[in-house]
Amino acid sequence: MAKEIVQKNILGEVSHITPHLLQFPYERIWIDYDKKADVLYINFKRPQKATDSEMLDNGILLRYRRNELVGVTVLDASKRKKSLGNSKAS
Repeated sequence: MAKEIVQKNILGEVSHITPHLLQFPYERIWIDYDKKADVLYINFKRPQKATDSEMLDNGILLRYRRNELVGVTVLDASKRKKSLGNSKAS
């Protein structure tokens, strides 16, 4: 029974984020989460090998290789759960 509840929750979350992921202009996306540091890493290239980065005021780090965005780092990722749930796909 517990396994079924976990599967339902995961399937619900995957269904919720799928439209958001499909809006990315990338065919491959790698996502890693460091629970201890509460940092989410989203990479569009492997290896990422960023040559420059830009920290936004909202705690999101954009990583670039030359002029191409190759990754995004989200600080305090677990505190952003509510934001994702309230966002709407355009």
